Amino acid sequence: MALLLPGGIATPGLVWKQRRRASICKASAAPSPDPAWRTNVVSERAARSGVEIPRSIEECEAAVVSGNPPEAPPVPAKPKAPQGTPLVTPLRLSSRPRRNRKSAALRAAFQETTLTPANFILPLFIHEGEQDSPIGAMPGCFRLGWKHGLIDEVYKARDVGVNSVVLFPKIPDALKSATGDEAYNPNGLVPRAIRILKDKYPDLVIYTDVALDPYSSDGHDGIVREDGVIMNDETVHQLCKQAVAQAEAGADVVSPSDMMDGRVGAIRTALDEAGYHDVSIMAYTAKYASAFYGPFREALDSNPRFGDKKTYQMNPGNYREALLEVHADESEGADILMVKPAMPYLDVIRLLRDTSALPISAYQVSGEYSMIKAAASQGMLDEKKAVLESLLCIKRAGADVILTYAALQAARWLCGEK
Repeated sequence: MALLLPGGIATPGLVWKQRRRASICKASAAPSPDPAWRTNVVSERAARSGVEIPRSIEECEAAVVSGNPPEAPPVPAKPKAPQGTPLVTPLRLSSRPRRNRKSAALRAAFQETTLTPANFILPLFIHEGEQDSPIGAMPGCFRLGWKHGLIDEVYKARDVGVNSVVLFPKIPDALKSATGDEAYNPNGLVPRAIRILKDKYPDLVIYTDVALDPYSSDGHDGIVREDGVIMNDETVHQLCKQAVAQAEAGADVVSPSDMMDGRVGAIRTALDEAGYHDVSIMAYTAKYASAFYGPFREALDSNPRFGDKKTYQMNPGNYREALLEVHADESEGADILMVKPAMPYLDVIRLLRDTSALPISAYQVSGEYSMIKAAASQGMLDEKKAVLESLLCIKRAGADVILTYAALQAARWLCGEK
């Protein structure tokens, strides 16, 4: 039948379009080709083109159900024991802890104690010079010029995640005195260093040392009476002025290391009265009269001019005595408790951890650092493994933060650097 346009006019083009539309509709109504046929066509085309077309999920499942699973590597053979190994009946053990140690991935998953650069406080020696000066007894450590060398070292530490430092000054002999008055000079070496660091790195956490030995002409942590007695209360008076001067310069944490009785409470009162309520106190709670401090005293030229420090630092043979110091420092307002040295006194670190809810710090002192360095230089041990193991053990014993001269290098190792 002819198709007409309005007006009764028929055109061949319109007739063709109508017929084409009708054929398309008829084809769409017809049943679709067999899916297997379509798959075979696709497979043949893929074979000709050299491209492998993945099978559908349904095809893969059908193959498995029909007993034709895909090939996989064979079951590994049971490893053979060395010749001569005795034949025994396996032990009937309800628990075999070695199962959780059998691979590196499992060991990492179940590791109870971990180290990060945030756990480290880097001790820094500073002096008035402009050049850095190596410390013979402490390879890799320097007396840093209070301007450029100090800024550069802190930059390196922050670059690997160490954002806490503690400052120790080497004071010129001409400024030392029997009463250590230079300790609270607002323009002294430590206050100047604090100000320059805070100006450059406002978020840097700066710890300071509160003690008179770097400033004392006698090399002791307190004022020495003519009969050799270290005067307690008079020394505490000086320490309070020292702590306030450091807080005024911008210190975040002051750290009395002198071991005078009552100094934590007196310093807390002095800081509060001066308006420095937010400045923390890290008390050297259990500081022992140790033989491991030698390299440090060389670094600061602070060896006692006579005698020793046994009348104020703790006896290495005492354990329970640390509890007296813990209770005193807590009651007087300490914010952090410290054990020094660290490695020889891991039991004391654990004692403080189990006794107090306050954060615990531990000081891996100069002698510990230098021993590892010396042994490593002679090929007696692997320095990296020894340093990281020693720090991990200190943290495992209960320390939250660790003062260590290896902080920069350890942080680099933890970050995957060499």
